[in-house]
Amino acid sequence: MEPVVLGGKLVSGLIGPLVRKLFVQDGPGAGLVDRPVRLSALVSFRGEKRTLGEKEVHRLAGRIVTQAVESPGEPPFPADERAAVADALARRLLALGDLEMDDVQAVRLGAAELARQLRHRSGLVNPEPLSADARHFLDSATEWACLHILEFFTRRSSFVARTLVEQSRAQAELIAKVDELIARTPRPDARDAAFERRYLPYLADRHDHITIYGIDLRDSPDRWPLEVAYLSLEATTEDEPPSGLEPHAHPPATPGRLPAEAALAGASRVLLRGDAGSGKTTLVQWLAVTAASAAGRIPYVLPLRTLIRTGPLPAPDGFLAAVGCPLTPPQGWAERVLATGRGVILVDGLDEIPAADRHRTRDWLRSLLAAYPGNAVLLTSRPTAVRPDWLAEEGFRELTLAPMRRTEVATFVRRWHEAARAPEYEQRLLDSLRTKRDLARLATNPLMCGLICALHRERRGYLPTGRKELYDAALTMLLARRDRERGMDTELGEEAQLELLQRLAYALVLSGRTEMDLDTAEGIVERCLPAIASAPGDAATVLRALLLRSGLLRQPAEGVVHFVHRTFQDYLGARYAVEEGHLEVLVSHADDTQWEDVIRMAVAHARPRERASVLRQLLARDTPRLTLLALACLEHATALDPGVRAEAEERASALIPPRTKEDAKALAEAGPLVLELLPGPEDLTAEEAHGVTVTASLLGEEEPEGALTVLRRFRDHPDLDVRRQLVGTWSRFDAGVYATEVLDHLDRTDLILTCESAEQRAALARMRPWQRLYFRGEHLTEDIIGTVPDPEAVLALTLSANPYPMDLGALTRFRSLRALSVFGCPEARGVARLAELPLVQFDCAGIPDPTGLRALRSLTRLAVSQPLPGTDLRLTLPIDAPLEFLHLGERSVDNTGLRGLEHWTDLRTLSLGLLTTELTADDWSRVAELPGLVRLHLEWSPRWSLHLVPELPGIRSLRVSSAFGAEGLSVLASRLPGLRSVSVVTHLDFTLSHVEPLFPHAEVTLVQG
Repeated sequence: MEPVVLGGKLVSGLIGPLVRKLFVQDGPGAGLVDRPVRLSALVSFRGEKRTLGEKEVHRLAGRIVTQAVESPGEPPFPADERAAVADALARRLLALGDLEMDDVQAVRLGAAELARQLRHRSGLVNPEPLSADARHFLDSATEWACLHILEFFTRRSSFVARTLVEQSRAQAELIAKVDELIARTPRPDARDAAFERRYLPYLADRHDHITIYGIDLRDSPDRWPLEVAYLSLEATTEDEPPSGLEPHAHPPATPGRLPAEAALAGASRVLLRGDAGSGKTTLVQWLAVTAASAAGRIPYVLPLRTLIRTGPLPAPDGFLAAVGCPLTPPQGWAERVLATGRGVILVDGLDEIPAADRHRTRDWLRSLLAAYPGNAVLLTSRPTAVRPDWLAEEGFRELTLAPMRRTEVATFVRRWHEAARAPEYEQRLLDSLRTKRDLARLATNPLMCGLICALHRERRGYLPTGRKELYDAALTMLLARRDRERGMDTELGEEAQLELLQRLAYALVLSGRTEMDLDTAEGIVERCLPAIASAPGDAATVLRALLLRSGLLRQPAEGVVHFVHRTFQDYLGARYAVEEGHLEVLVSHADDTQWEDVIRMAVAHARPRERASVLRQLLARDTPRLTLLALACLEHATALDPGVRAEAEERASALIPPRTKEDAKALAEAGPLVLELLPGPEDLTAEEAHGVTVTASLLGEEEPEGALTVLRRFRDHPDLDVRRQLVGTWSRFDAGVYATEVLDHLDRTDLILTCESAEQRAALARMRPWQRLYFRGEHLTEDIIGTVPDPEAVLALTLSANPYPMDLGALTRFRSLRALSVFGCPEARGVARLAELPLVQFDCAGIPDPTGLRALRSLTRLAVSQPLPGTDLRLTLPIDAPLEFLHLGERSVDNTGLRGLEHWTDLRTLSLGLLTTELTADDWSRVAELPGLVRLHLEWSPRWSLHLVPELPGIRSLRVSSAFGAEGLSVLASRLPGLRSVSVVTHLDFTLSHVEPLFPHAEVTLVQG
């Protein structure tokens, strides 16, 4: 039951007794009279018989209002207006004493007219500032009161006899009819709510799909669910104009960028500009569906091209009919929605109507906003349709849709293939978009991404050969079919537009630039116009038409023109060069990497003989980069001399795959072009696979997406060198993406993961556990611990170059830690607390207090490269540890020498680093006392006095620097007669022939240091 009906019934039952108090009660002996009685003599708040004052009347009115408001159901008006409504009702009731009529006249007037008389007499015809709901209730309550007043009159014993029966019957019938009418006729807001419950689902369903115009594909529909096509694109303010040249190279979001769907959140009026296919209409649909799904807002989707066709721009009551909505709203519904500020007015396509109609549209918007302020309004347009600040006076904020980022492109591709139920093609397309730069430059908005996805699927996972067919389809769609199939007239035909655009493109290619002055562009168009039969005007008019409707040209700033995608500039410029026979000009610029795509596109447009000529000239230069450019051109050459094709493939096979690290570095110098040519991992040797990953890694900073795609293919490779290359190149890529795509898939055996930044720490926290970790640089101890999801899985940890204070004792959280290295951490303290861990290896250099080493009794391997306090090694090193390996590095024996070394009788390996103090005969004698020593490692130092080395017959293995020279090595050979293996670390042109004669009984190997 409607609240107003329930309130009405309550009032009908309670108002009678309250109303009777307003009138003088008949005294004893009262009877019939032969004439009517004036109202002023009947009311109880006037004259000599007064029993009520004005305050009591106000109380009676308050009781009537309270009973209605507090009855079950929805209140008939806001609670904060209760006092004002009661006051207004009291004033109307008090007006009874001022009416110049008698009781009979009042009964003849009827309740409605009596109520109207009271409204006029009280001066409260349209009380302000009451809300519409409160006024509605006040009028109803006044009329209800009048009904019972008249009933009271007819029931008085002194009422004129001849009218008593007739009036009583009439009033009873009237009360019943009014109660029935109230029950049958809901309040206006109830009718509105019922209509909105139908309208909003209809709107959401109507706009929950998008249509792709301009393509014919056998296996791909042209209508898709909105959630497939819609992405949270970004809009930019005038402070940060979007770049149309390198759309994927944008920095992270800045204060000048915001999610496009939030365009109306910060401003109630927005003019949103965007290039063809950038997602303007899709955003409008998304906002409509979102608003329709939320409570409180009422969206209107108003395509201007539709409104203009239907005649004058509509008033609010005509919005739905103008766009073909089959639902009929209650009378005045749209006005009530806008009057309360609940509307979301989405006006789409200012660029799609004639210029004269745009001014009419602005006038229409102005009048609409003046009449109904406070509603959200979005107007969309292509960038050049109207001047900047076109609606600034009306308070519109201007935003521009930015090109899609690579992450958004990947999201679109994944959603598209999920909706198309074609997951088998998804990854192959993503890989192509990452490695093929010209294709990536094309995929910058939902329209082009949808076209690429559809063509890729239609060809069963292969893009058109050489991608020429893709560009042709895109150009046809943008230049002609998209507008035509949406019912819009095109001023220039497709061929005429191509002729003009390719001349502009070639001029930019020749100048080596991507922008030109507007005057220069007009001059080029003017020279071309005589050859264009259907030109709609002068050069300026034609250029404006190209800027507005072609979808290929844009005006990023006043007086400047450029192509929305560099790919289209190169493609059209190459097309014109081939038509004009300028291939020699293109080849002469082959050494410039900016001309690579132009040359490849020229090969696609050229005839077979022309293609062969271009490729022969590239191969004749005999440089790795041009050889690879010739190989890349083969993709675009469907018909070609077989000899030329074979020569290009044979020459390139010497470069790809790289077989050594040096080959890989040389190959990387050819630039990002290499990435789409790199093979593998199938059919590659371990060395070739390593070479490919080195090349891709070196190109990671220049072309991260393409390099990542190559490296991703090797993430399951078993070779250790390949896996080390993959784990070692993390810093060249986005930390989170690389971790997800590559690192988290690697076999972790014998790998150490290096973490250098907060971004890498965050990525590490999301990966499967790593057993060996290396934290380099500034990291707080608590951040290191918090980064590792499973501390007990960590077996080896290295900390280096960290200036922050570090409590090494906190590392006891790593309960399984067996190896710890601390280098260059001047504030690292608490070494002794590490005794709680099962450490077997500890390396340190540059810690402030090494005396804590004495507590590490479980160590079997220890490396120290810093000064030790005292005069004996036993004062600092752990005397109870069963050391088997000991490295003493730079300055470590400045104070102690090797005194006390003989204490560690379990030593098997002694490594002496870059010592700054010369070892004495006494030091060497302590080495000779080690019974189990079999391995000796010596780094070269000018402090060595090798003639002091005693004979050490127990040494079986020697690792030594070639810097000792033949003379030094000869001395060592004489002191170590038991050697069986010798490793010589060399940075020089040192060969085995220099060393082997010195160690006739040992196996000698050279190690590049």
